[in-house]
Amino acid sequence: MITAQPNALARTLRQFFSDHLPGLRGLSHHTIDSYRYALILLLRFMAHSRGRNVAELDLADLDAEDVIAFLDHLERDRHNTVATRNVRLAALHAFFRYVAIAEPEQLARSQRILQLPFKRADQPTIDYLEYEELQAVLAAVDRTTSMGRRDYALLATMFNTRGRVQEIVDLRACDLQLERPFQVRLFGKGQKERFCPLWPQTARLLRELCRERQLNLRAASPLFINHRGQPLSRFGVGYILDKYLKRAQASVTTLRGKRLHPHSMRHSTAVHLLKSGVDLSTIGQWLGHDSLNTTNKYVTIDLDLKRQALARADSPATEPLTSWRHDATILEWLESL
Repeated sequence: MITAQPNALARTLRQFFSDHLPGLRGLSHHTIDSYRYALILLLRFMAHSRGRNVAELDLADLDAEDVIAFLDHLERDRHNTVATRNVRLAALHAFFRYVAIAEPEQLARSQRILQLPFKRADQPTIDYLEYEELQAVLAAVDRTTSMGRRDYALLATMFNTRGRVQEIVDLRACDLQLERPFQVRLFGKGQKERFCPLWPQTARLLRELCRERQLNLRAASPLFINHRGQPLSRFGVGYILDKYLKRAQASVTTLRGKRLHPHSMRHSTAVHLLKSGVDLSTIGQWLGHDSLNTTNKYVTIDLDLKRQALARADSPATEPLTSWRHDATILEWLESL
């Protein structure tokens, strides 16, 4: 029996995910999973639109017009946001940059796809928890149960460490240092390692959690697990936070109009540090930001800081405004600038 040789698409896909991404580029498995999902969606879309099996597709079946149709499909049919659309396009750009190198005869095709621009997206307002709102959320946790104690320690750790959700669910017992100086080791994007100090209160909560679960602090056991004994997922963390947000809304009405999710805890801590006088550079290092521009967004989202800045500034309306009813007045003003 003669086995068919893989075509150019199958060959480059295998090399891209087996060798190029994990080996040459050293990307994390989360990034690789995101790229893989984008290619799966594209191949399914192309197979459906062509009326063929995925196994029958080749690189010659993919061109810029097909990618544009796929991106439109994501927004129109799958109701993806512009941000998600851009994430999928970034994955396709990465793949076709590799195709241009691995399959030189496909260079022109790859260049046409690489020239597709990212779509401009409106920047939504960043919602976060004020300190009093966070206290209300924590107070909504029933700490008389083992799951409640886990949830309380989870939320406190998220706020203390400013960790991304994936960084928190990946925490292991051996990543904790619960003797002075209290700290935790986080593995961020690209497996970049950083240490975050812990407040004594957070260290005590984590110590009690480890004692209750009889965790060896030298073991690589997952720190936060679900009721089945499996590591918590990002969706599980979202469910837990949403549960206590709904409980806290009964007493704190300001929570009702906010769009909050696990990443909001990270925003909340950044704003809290900023209000406490911590400089942006330190906040950026604590959050694991590569660029200070990413941290600068927190300066613009806090209304209290804006009010303080306004109070320190003189009002520009202290003098009566000049009338511009005559053309001569307008020209004189322009010439004086």
